[in-house]
Amino acid sequence: MTENDYLIAWGLYAFAALGCLLVWMRITRWMWRWLREPLRLLVAVLLFSPTIIDPVKEKVAPAIAITALDLLFKVGNNAWRAISDLFMYGMIAFGIYMVFVAIRFPIERASNARKEQAAAAKAAARADEPDDDQPFGGAGDDRYGRPPVPSNPQRSRVEPRL
Repeated sequence: MTENDYLIAWGLYAFAALGCLLVWMRITRWMWRWLREPLRLLVAVLLFSPTIIDPVKEKVAPAIAITALDLLFKVGNNAWRAISDLFMYGMIAFGIYMVFVAIRFPIERASNARKEQAAAAKAAARADEPDDDQPFGGAGDDRYGRPPVPSNPQRSRVEPRL
């Protein structure tokens, strides 16, 4: 296998793995966020973690593929190395995710508290307003709440009698 074939194979694998990850994100979008995000991270680690298959030539392959081939077909002895690489990359990814969650959690709590305070202030301001709006309008008002306009202004005038 030449270097060019090796890069083409990794490019095709990366494209297919990205497609699988996008399908997995579509499948898990209905879930609760605190379950959805770790599952997405787990699948990303499974799909994108490499392992060394030939230390002399410095060739790597997807760890999940090497594990599956070694366990199903018993074609090599790289299964334990691939599994340990999966666990190592998984621990690193979940450690970074926990730091991200630890930073995000207080920020979201403060944001939600500000939104609740703003909503409470808006509701209090709305409750303090006098309710002088007549829901059905005046007796002779049109549909926009305006008083009726006389059709002939001269006839509707009231003149004093002597």
